[in-house]
Amino acid sequence: MEARADNRLPAGKSDAGRTSRVNGRPVNAMSVDVEDYFQVSAFAATTRREDWDRYPSRVERNVDVILELFDGQDVKATFFTLGWIAEKYPEILRRIVAGGHEVASHGYHHIRVTEQTPEEFRADVRRTKATLEDLSGTPVRGYRAASFSVDSRTPWAFEILAEEGHAYSSSVYPIRHDLYGMPEAPRFPFHPDGGKGLLEIPVTTVKVLGHNFPCGGGGYFRLLPYTLSRWAMRRVNAADEQSCIFYFHPWEIDPGQPRVSGLAFKSRFRHYTNLGRMQHRLRTVLSEFSWDRVDRVFLGAEAES
Repeated sequence: MEARADNRLPAGKSDAGRTSRVNGRPVNAMSVDVEDYFQVSAFAATTRREDWDRYPSRVERNVDVILELFDGQDVKATFFTLGWIAEKYPEILRRIVAGGHEVASHGYHHIRVTEQTPEEFRADVRRTKATLEDLSGTPVRGYRAASFSVDSRTPWAFEILAEEGHAYSSSVYPIRHDLYGMPEAPRFPFHPDGGKGLLEIPVTTVKVLGHNFPCGGGGYFRLLPYTLSRWAMRRVNAADEQSCIFYFHPWEIDPGQPRVSGLAFKSRFRHYTNLGRMQHRLRTVLSEFSWDRVDRVFLGAEAES
């Protein structure tokens, strides 16, 4: 059931002065959406949630590879983790915390906010936060919606996240996309309530000829030439004087993952293209930019160390 429609937009403007800097240059925020290959939204009609236990998991192996990659580049990151993954593989959270990274929430079952009522969303947010905090032993301050599904139909989600104890969200993608997007939203961090409550940190875009184009990682980072991502992020750092927020998934570094049958061509193309190139591209982007956890980049002194 789709959540009740409400076309109000976030009553916020981008907030200046929240960008972390080293030697005058913005530090960017690295993030990982911890979900397995069979849990992506585009596969929902084929890989039903009640069947998830039947699929061979790759997430532990892939997270370990990512942690080694970050350790080799001395990068700290934020891991937006599904509650389902945390309960099934709690050692993942312990390794994330031991590496000095931040644990944040990605919801329990990877259900889009637009497919939940406010009451269902609150229950999911509360359950996931409690699960992650209990298993990791650390406070969970951040949240990222499945498929960036906080948009003009679900402005009530911001208030619920704040009431449930989250300090920030990274659930808005200010672009036009067939599956998600909120192009009218601010491009940079803003307070949806217009005050100093929950901070929304949109995934990074670059503005060209009046339009927002994605440059915050994910499928675009795999599908498009790396030089475009580098140019766009450098422009955001230099011209906008803002930190970027970048994301990817553990399955994106795993060309050996099992192939899911019955997918539409568009879903197959988006999911499987350039998986074999992803690790090299990640090493490059990690070396060419400065990175830290989302909480430390955007909350600054307010963040837990």
